[in-house]
Parts: sequence; C-alpha cells; structure tokens
Amino acid sequence: MANDVVRIGAVADIHYGRDAEKRMRSVFDEAARQVDILLLAGDLTDFGLPEEAQVLARDLTDVVRVPIVAVLGNHDYEAGKEHELTAVLRDAGIRVLDGDAVEVRGVGIVGVKGFGGGFGRGTLEPWGEAGVKRFVHEAVEEGLKLERALARLHCPTRVALLHYAPVRDTVVGEPEEIFPFLGCGRLEEPLNRYGVSAIFHGHAHHGSAEGRTAAGVPVYNVAVPVLRQANPNGLPVKIVELRVGEPCSGPTASELLVPAH
Repeated sequence: MANDVVRIGAVADIHYGRDAEKRMRSVFDEAARQVDILLLAGDLTDFGLPEEAQVLARDLTDVVRVPIVAVLGNHDYEAGKEHELTAVLRDAGIRVLDGDAVEVRGVGIVGVKGFGGGFGRGTLEPWGEAGVKRFVHEAVEEGLKLERALARLHCPTRVALLHYAPVRDTVVGEPEEIFPFLGCGRLEEPLNRYGVSAIFHGHAHHGSAEGRTAAGVPVYNVAVPVLRQANPNGLPVKIVELRVGEPCSGPTASELLVPAH
C-alpha cells in the first residue's frame, strides 16, 4: 500500500440523543462515498447513555461501509457509563480508542480523549490545592497515554484523534476565559516528537477550523458547528488525503475540496 492515497474524513460533536435517529444519516452516507476511513472525535452522545450510542450505531452501520475509528468526549462520560457506551459502539464494529493505536489501510491512528489545562504560559501547573493537582494529573495522564500509543506504532504515516485541542490556534474564537477547559498544550509535545501527518479534535464549538503545532503539523477542529460555519453549504465532515508510506517528518496532509450538497 506504500504511496497509495488514503482519504480520511473526520467529524466531532455530533451529540446524538435518544431521539436523534437518522439526524445525520445522510451526512454519514455521503461521507462514506468520499472517504476510506471515518474518524469520530468525541462527544458522540448528549449525556453518555448507552441507548444514545445505540441510535448512533444504527445510523452509522446502516450506511457506512468504511472503517470507523472513534474517541469519546466529555459528554460521553457524563452518565458514568462510558464503558457500556464503548461496548455498544465496539459491538457495532466501531473501533474506539483510549490510549490505543490501530493501523487502518496503512495509516496508524492513535486516539485519546485528552483533557483541559491551558496552553503555553497559561498551562496550569500541579501546585497548591489537591484539587488543582488532580486536575493537572488528569491532563498529564492523557498526554502519557497519547505518548505510549504513538510509541506502539511502527508505520510511517500516522494521525492523531483527540477530543480536546492540543494547540491554542483551534480554540481561538471561543471566549479566552475558557481556553484552559478546551484543551491542553501538554498533548502537543509527543505529537511533535513522534511525528504525525495530521491531528483531528473537536470540543471547541466556536473555535477555529485549522491550526498548526510548533513543528508545523496541521491541526483540524472538526466540531460540527465549526465545519458548518467554515462551509455552510458543504458536507460537515473534514476530508484530508494522506500519501501512505511517506515519513511524518513534517505535515503531509492536504485538504480535499468537498463539493457542496
């Protein structure tokens, strides 16, 4: 498969509820016609209920005939039933990652939820109250899970699937006061060090569509509201193409223009 072009579609924050059946089925159907792999970057459900995941799984599996890889988002943890929710999706053939890595069609995909904590000089440090230290510990743990997943991949073409943002660029547009709750720069370092071709995340509904890491890797905010704002008449799925087999020494993802539907 070396040097083959693989098309990856990504979307996040679809927020399926119990009554959402067929709400995005046409989107999934059209996306499946255009891509080789479909990525779901978290907040798949409204309240993290297994029955919400069942509605989503039916809509996906009825129309999508390409591999689907997902991570959970903060909404998917709300009910404390994330393990049951994950089981529903996996039973439907959807690969749900949480500090794991999988190779699909020659592309290595790593996935973690991520966490908040801020960026740059605004990154929260583990000092002071126990509650602050627990918050920072969660962010550090997510970064370590991401690093371990990257270390397990041996294919040269890799992408990262997150829910929280790893860079500040793609949360710009949200109120600056909530930036620390939208992502954490601790996620960026392993992505730069291990080398990935593209990074996909959601969560920041009013953020910016694209950014880059310090190493120049493209970062895509694929939250549905962001995609709809960027292309009001187009398909709310971000589609990029990767040339499989190329080393990830720098950004290799290029945007594919998606026709309006």
